[in-house]
Amino acid sequence: MAEAVTIGDSEFDRDTAVALREPGVYDAELSAGWTIIRAVNGGYLLALLGRALGEALPHPDPLAVSAHYLTASQPGPAVIRTQTVRSGRTMSTGQASLFQRDEDGGEVERIRVLATYGDLDRLPDDVRTSAKPPAIPPREHCFGPSDGPAPIPGSSAITDRLDIKLDPATLGWALGAPSGKGEMRAWFGLADGRDPDPLSLLLAVDALPPTAFELGLEGWTPTVELTVHIRCRPAPGPLRVSITTRNLAGGFLEEDADVWDSADRLVAQSRQLAMAPRG
Repeated sequence: MAEAVTIGDSEFDRDTAVALREPGVYDAELSAGWTIIRAVNGGYLLALLGRALGEALPHPDPLAVSAHYLTASQPGPAVIRTQTVRSGRTMSTGQASLFQRDEDGGEVERIRVLATYGDLDRLPDDVRTSAKPPAIPPREHCFGPSDGPAPIPGSSAITDRLDIKLDPATLGWALGAPSGKGEMRAWFGLADGRDPDPLSLLLAVDALPPTAFELGLEGWTPTVELTVHIRCRPAPGPLRVSITTRNLAGGFLEEDADVWDSADRLVAQSRQLAMAPRG
C-alpha cells in the first residue's frame, strides 16, 4: 500500500492552491478532478475560497462559513476577491467571491462567501453535548463506488479523489430499493490518505451522495446555500459523516450534516439548501 501523503502535499492541497495577484485578490485553477456531472463540487469550492480567506485574514482557521452558490462553476481559471469585514483580537470576519469568464469574456460571479475565522487551537476544552457519533458499521462492512454493480447515478471524477465507504443501511437506492428516509452515512477520507484538517472538513460536508437518492430521486442536486460550522481541529484518521433530510418541498430539500473524527469528537456541522433532482 502506498504511503499516505501529508497535509500540504496532497492533490487536495494542490487543487485548492491560490496565488496572490494583488492585496486581497487571488488567482486559482478549478480542477476537473472535483466535478459532478461537469459542475465543480460545492464542498471543493468552499475549501478553495476558505484557503483564500485563510491567507487574507489575520486568523488561520474557519469557524463559520456561509456560501451562496450563484451559478455553476466550471473547470478552469478563476479569480477570488476577498475583503476583510472586521478584524478583532480572537476572531476576524471576511467575505470572498469567486469569478470566472463566460463565453463572451464577461466576468460572472459563481459563489459568494461570508466567513468568521479564529484559531481552533485556542478554543476552550469544555464540551457539553448530547450528540453521539453515528452508528456506522466497521469500514470493512461498508461499500464504496467501486463495490457496486454499476456506477453511482451522477458519479464523476470526484469519486476517484475520495475514500468513501457507505453504510449499507443507506444504500437501498443503489439496489433500486430506496428507503425513503433521506439518510446518508459513511466513512470519509481523501483517496491519497491525507489526514483531515479544517479545510477538508468544508469538503466533507458536501461530498457524499445526495440524501435525495434514498428518497427515490436521481440526478444532480445543486446547492443553493451552505453553512458550515467547524467545531475543532480533527484528529488524524478517517471521518464519519452523517447527513439527513427531513423535508423536501417546493422543489428544495435541506441536508443537515454532522462530521465526527477518529477521537469521537463532533468536528463539523452544516446545513445546506439544495434543489431537488428532477429525474
